[in-house]
Parts: sequence; C-alpha cells; structure tokens
Amino acid sequence: MPEHALLSASSSHRWLICTPSALLEENFKNESSTFAKEGTDAHALAEYKLKKYLGIKIKKPKSDFDLKELEYYIDIYFDYACELISGSKTRSKDPIILVEQKLDFSSYVPEGFGTGDLVIVADGILDIVDLKYGKGVEVSAVNNPQMMLYAIGALNLFDSLYDIEKVRMTICQPRLDNISTFEITVDELEKWAEDTVKPKAALAIKGEGEFSAGDHCRFCRAIFNCRARADENMKMAKYDFRKGPFLTDDEISEILSGIDELQKWASDVQAYALDKAINENKKWQGFKLVEGRSIRKYSDEAAVSKVLIDAGYTEDSIYSKSLLGITAMEKAIGKKKFKDLLSDLINKPKGKLTLVVERDKRPEINNTAEADFKN
Repeated sequence: MPEHALLSASSSHRWLICTPSALLEENFKNESSTFAKEGTDAHALAEYKLKKYLGIKIKKPKSDFDLKELEYYIDIYFDYACELISGSKTRSKDPIILVEQKLDFSSYVPEGFGTGDLVIVADGILDIVDLKYGKGVEVSAVNNPQMMLYAIGALNLFDSLYDIEKVRMTICQPRLDNISTFEITVDELEKWAEDTVKPKAALAIKGEGEFSAGDHCRFCRAIFNCRARADENMKMAKYDFRKGPFLTDDEISEILSGIDELQKWASDVQAYALDKAINENKKWQGFKLVEGRSIRKYSDEAAVSKVLIDAGYTEDSIYSKSLLGITAMEKAIGKKKFKDLLSDLINKPKGKLTLVVERDKRPEINNTAEADFKN
C-alpha cells in the first residue's frame, strides 16, 4: 500500500465537492510546514501517552517544540480519550482499543486508507477520535467526511465481531478548547458511503467531474492559480458594469458574502507571484521585485548594553520593564495557577463589532450603537 493516498480521508472535504482537484494537486509539491511538524510531534506524544496507559511499551518521543506546552494540551486530549476508553469497558468485557490504526476504506474509495488516532470498538458504539493540534481553524465533527471515512474503515475491520449500532466521531482540538462529537447509525453511514462517496471517488480518481470553488479550497495545493477559483472570485467584477450610481442593498449583501474569499484569493495569488519572482526569477509584466521597508534592530543587545554602561549610562535609563502579557503569563505560571490567582484581575472588553455570515456560531448583537451610547 502506498504511503500517500491520492483520495485521502483528510482531503475528502475537497474531492467530494471538487472531484478533479485531487488529480490536479498532484502537479504541485506537498511541502511541509512548521505547523505540520508541530502537529506530527503532538500526535507522537499523544500516541506515547495512550500506549503507555494501555500497557504497550513505547519510547517517549523527542520534540524541538515547547515540550511543556505540548504536554499541557495533549493531556487534555489524553484525559478525554481515557474517559471514552473507560466507558467502553462498561459496555464490553473486551473492547478493542487501537492507537494510530491504519484504516482501509478502499471498498468505496480506490486505494483509500487513512490513520485513526484512536479507535474504540465495543458493543453498541464504535468510537473514532481525531486529534487536531492546529489552532487556526475550528473543525466540526458534524458530517465530517474525514471522520466518516475513518469510521467506514473501522467498520470494515470490526463490524462482524461486535454488535455495533452507531458510530460516534469526535474531534478534539485542545488549543481551541474545541471537542466536537457527531453520532450516526451504521445504516446511515453505509448509505452515505454507497450513494455519495463511491460515485464521487470514481470521478475523482480519474480527474473527472466539475471544478467547484469554495471554503474547501483553503488547503488545496492548486489554490494559487486554479482557474475555477479565479472565475468564482472574478464574479465580483460584474459590479463595475451595473447601471445607476449606487449599489442596491441586495448587491451589497452579495458582495459581503464573498468578500472574505476574494481577499484570501487575492492574497494567495500575490504570494504565488512573489514566490515565483524570488525563487524562479519570474518576470511579471508591469511589475518588478524591490526591497521592502525594514526596521532597524540591534545586532548584539549585550554589546549595546556594555557600550552604554561603560559610557556612564545606568541600567534604568537604557532598559524598560513591563508585565508579561496574559497569554505569556498563563504559559509561564500554568493555566490553573493563573486562574486561581488572577481571574478577578482579568478584564475582557467587548470585541469590535463586525459583520459575519449567518452560519457563524457567535450570537447576534441586536442593540444598536446609539442604544449602547445611551446606556
């Protein structure tokens, strides 16, 4: 089995909507990042903790990242996982508990496989748990195709051994304080796999079907110069040709609904063009590569301090002292101690009012600025 699945579970939210994207991405390097490396180290530590808890001998992994921070957040995932494991033992005398388990769902997706961070198989419920260490985007387990494909792979292994009625899928995102759970019956899951996944995967493996731009483009490797994404965002240009001096309310609402994606797209195109200019000496018509503004900084702070003190200046006159910021302080003294000592001294002002799409989970503000001013 190859190390890289073309139609992976982790990218299924893209190829299930934009079926040709999986093959298109093969034209681009799958470059790793610092965030990906940090995630890998976090998963290695989580695997170590769970296997040690289960009595499996494993060497503790090393990391170049802040081990104290890794330990703190992985313990949140570990504690939750242990609760699920304990719960499974009340339903079955011999539940199967697997950590970093390879899951094959190739009966629906050609060469499809993935790795389940934690799989718990017991009578009644199959648990699939996924650790996401990132803190950029909150991920929901509700109808999450990655989790559902993992569940299909686990059912293929264990459905005949246990009386499984439903699947419970959980995403644990400790750095965003997000634990999202979604349940589905086995019949519903298998119907989704047969009616939705199988035909889409058949198109995707051949690079067929229709390109479709949307939120799923975010981590696509073809994001920078995909024509479908460009066409979708260039629709905004139609407002240049509308008659009348003012936009209508409906037109403004339509622009607002696409403006975030338009800004992301423009930023991605700019980053792509800059990378080509710097690394491949690409010349873009009408543009040139120049050196941007920079900020002066000391080359050696210790040497600067010595020179000034030797010149007669006091430390009080050349150094400033300030209290650690809230995040840094919480990290320095520990979250529990921070809460015990400083919770009464923390003030969280109201955030700046902003317009977001209706599906955003934050509560709507109904009071007007005028009413707030009067209050």
